[in-house]
Amino acid sequence: MMSNTKVAVRVAQQPQRKTLKTLWICFLTLAALASWCLNVSAADVQDKDQSQPEELVATFAGGCFWCTEAVFERMEGVNDVISGYIGGTVRNPTYEQVCTKKTGHAEAVEIYYDPSKVSFDELLEVFFKTHDPTTLNRQGPDSGPQYRSSVFYHDDQQRAATEAYIKKLDESGEFDRKIVTQLEKAVTFYPAEEYHQDFYRKNPNYGYCQAIVKDKVRKFNRTFSDKIKK
Repeated sequence: MMSNTKVAVRVAQQPQRKTLKTLWICFLTLAALASWCLNVSAADVQDKDQSQPEELVATFAGGCFWCTEAVFERMEGVNDVISGYIGGTVRNPTYEQVCTKKTGHAEAVEIYYDPSKVSFDELLEVFFKTHDPTTLNRQGPDSGPQYRSSVFYHDDQQRAATEAYIKKLDESGEFDRKIVTQLEKAVTFYPAEEYHQDFYRKNPNYGYCQAIVKDKVRKFNRTFSDKIKK
């Protein structure tokens, strides 16, 4: 026969067991919830990584880089524009070397842009509207291979988009002559000397800026008023 003491102990232990069981269930529930949250968070990060990147780069050559830089610096979705040299055979060329027309470089700009705000096609539209793509090695008073019209593509998508855009322009009859803009694979880009960077913004009254750059900026403002940075 069970003693009264043992019965009392068992009765006392029952609430404790129920409490432990409840705590264990709560622990398992919280662990499962934490695991689910981690998986969801990881999936979100993975989706973000696989989605559109936050910044891309386009490289255009369309004559003097003071002009091209001044235009694209005003465009909504463009984070930064760097003037420099690309497409040549000399490492770290200077402006003076490029001006000899013997290095093979083009004066160009690297455009860092937010693809959620502006597309590569929109950049192409502005590029072709603000320089003459029917003269290969001349833009206004500037002549030579360093002033050539060229798109330096960074991947197959940019190349295909540029080919399609040029085809569309040729078929549209917008220009009296055939588009001669070159497509070149992007290679090492050498930033130009510091005094070339933001040249128009820093030197708006400089003679060349008043005679040439200002008109290109005005054309951008008139044609693409909806694309000007707020």
